[in-house]
Amino acid sequence: MAAPSWGVLRLRVRGFGQGVGSLLCLVPKPFCTAAAAAASKPLDAQQLAEKLRAQKQEQKAKKEPELKNPVQRRVHELVRFTQQLQRVHPNVLAKALSRGIVHQDKDLVVINKPYGIPVHGGPGVKLCISDVLPILAKVLHGHKAEPLHLCHRLDKETTGVMVLARDKEVAHQVQELFRTRQVVKKYWTITVRIPVPSAGVVDIPIVEKEVQGQKHHKMTLSPSYRMDNGKMVKVRANRSAHVAVTEYQVLSSTVSSALLELHPITGVKHQLRVHLSFGLDCPILGDHKYSDWNKLAPQKLSAGTLRKLGLPQAKARHLPLHLHARQLVLPALGSRKEELNLVCSLPRYFVRSVSRLGLKLPSQDPDELQS
Repeated sequence: MAAPSWGVLRLRVRGFGQGVGSLLCLVPKPFCTAAAAAASKPLDAQQLAEKLRAQKQEQKAKKEPELKNPVQRRVHELVRFTQQLQRVHPNVLAKALSRGIVHQDKDLVVINKPYGIPVHGGPGVKLCISDVLPILAKVLHGHKAEPLHLCHRLDKETTGVMVLARDKEVAHQVQELFRTRQVVKKYWTITVRIPVPSAGVVDIPIVEKEVQGQKHHKMTLSPSYRMDNGKMVKVRANRSAHVAVTEYQVLSSTVSSALLELHPITGVKHQLRVHLSFGLDCPILGDHKYSDWNKLAPQKLSAGTLRKLGLPQAKARHLPLHLHARQLVLPALGSRKEELNLVCSLPRYFVRSVSRLGLKLPSQDPDELQS
């Protein structure tokens, strides 16, 4: 009879008052093989699901420290919500948009665009509004509905009124109204510092330039005049510059911030952000791109503003852009013989910032205060 082969098995033992130790034992190899096989036995579906759930909860507990400050919690929720919208299934985003319908008729559907969702696709964009327009049409008008069409665009970080058309012909008509500047557009924004004077017009061309020493481009001012020894001198126009005109009015202000209504006459890329930051020296709260020309960095805020918002400077990078497309007035179109006035309520984070900064909304509409 052949001699049995032996293997080594390490056992963990606990002694009274002596903690945990280990013990090496010689055991027949068949026993070792059976133990190893039991340890390496594949998990069934339920066990695997429980294991993955436990791992996710452990990672979540490590990544999400408890925030006691309500403003920090709200900012954290907004960032997480934006990230979730980028990861959700298109059907989920379409249903979320359908709950924010401002107006719809036989030609148009008007939505309240949420923060952080791009209108068009691009590098790094996993989900955008244009991708879900066919699904949104089916959610609103049934499975046989034709896809909706974009009539204009808003920046990813901008919230508010967005007009969609039910067919291409109506979309082209509305696009032409925007192109010929027949649509009245009004935005509300919160600025860092107060513009002087409190109402006026910024009429300075805008051009796109590369930031020296950086690998990115920004829009910036291309003024037609400059000061030379105390005299105003006309400069040669930049052929790449675009005419840009913005009317503004202060609705409410404190020592260090203001609530503004903006009326862009033209529609140049990032026009409002550039005119406010570089033209009036009053950048928009949460504008981390245009608060400093030379670099891309979190917006620097005064100690007083940070205290009111309940944020340390290190957390300022999470502040969302406070720019809201408040109102659109469309002229008569097709069978509609009268102008269409479209107004969108402010997002919740905007209303809370207004309150914490000591600003006042011009209207006390109950729907606005509860948004």
